[in-house]
Amino acid sequence: MNMISETPPLLVYLEKKGISLKDLVDTALELFVPHPGLDTEEQAAEMLREEFLDALFDVNVSTLEVACFRAQEDAENGLIPGLSKERFMGRPGLVADELLGLAIANYLAGVKGIFEFTRFDQAKPGILKKLGPITNDAIGGLVAGVSSNVYTRAFRNAK
Repeated sequence: MNMISETPPLLVYLEKKGISLKDLVDTALELFVPHPGLDTEEQAAEMLREEFLDALFDVNVSTLEVACFRAQEDAENGLIPGLSKERFMGRPGLVADELLGLAIANYLAGVKGIFEFTRFDQAKPGILKKLGPITNDAIGGLVAGVSSNVYTRAFRNAK
């Protein structure tokens, strides 16, 4: 498989859901903070693009993301036992969405990813503010994990 020229299957899936690679990069850039080895948004955009492409080829990331999108659809249709549409949209007591986002961020970048997830979850930049309660945390976890990995890689390369 030539991963350089091939489009990651998860990216194809996300594009069908209205989420492009540009949306993911732009969302990450909204919370960009210059770091050693990563001084400009242009540098960050290129590194983010590369890191997203790597993550989007990971079948574990694909599985978690698709599960979240399916859970979002089921919740919107009142198909999750005990979770009415009204409660889902009002969200009192629902924490599973946060846990899923944390799991994705943790899978990709460990504790650093969890830290980044908190920043993205609180600010809801870019595409995150347009998604539903479960999918915004799923994509937030992806963006957080990738963003964290970019900062780590840039810092390591700056030494």
